[in-house]
Amino acid sequence: MEMAQSIGVKFDMPNEEVIKKFSGVSLKYTMGFIEKKLGSALPEEFEKEFRIQTFDAFKKELKPIDGIHSLLNGLKQKYCVASSGPHEKIRLNLALTNLLDKFEGRIFSSYDINSWKPEPGIFLYAAEKMGFKPDECVVVEDSISGVIAAREGGFYVLGFANRNTSEQLEKEGARVFFSMDYLPGLLG
Repeated sequence: MEMAQSIGVKFDMPNEEVIKKFSGVSLKYTMGFIEKKLGSALPEEFEKEFRIQTFDAFKKELKPIDGIHSLLNGLKQKYCVASSGPHEKIRLNLALTNLLDKFEGRIFSSYDINSWKPEPGIFLYAAEKMGFKPDECVVVEDSISGVIAAREGGFYVLGFANRNTSEQLEKEGARVFFSMDYLPGLLG
């Protein structure tokens, strides 16, 4: 949002709304939205600079979700990552949170198939590669676009929520939970 404002884009929504709107969607969608607000094409280096600043912020601020390591260590079911982000970003985030080794060989990116959330393609692709049908899978999502994509693909969806997202995730069809401690019970 700060970068967009620095080139003259005015946002008429609070930060929480911006996060909800762009969480889990393609960068192309986000850049298109900013261009519409700007009324012209973005500066040539805008996307490159955005990625640099985003990666720098992740390196400084990204922390693993409480309880994720013990959850994955005890999980009996097969699992993977299916993200709208590029492989480089996914791998960086997993490495920064000491989770890369838990997902090696099971990382799926929308960039592999040119289909981004809220389209269900990434989940369908990941399920197929993992050897499952959608109705045999559970998708754990924290974004509205991800919940929509999973539901559209025929998956059962658990929404990892916080106080700002729980109502909307539930409205879109996810069964909401607030702590990784609850996930094993929800997976059965």
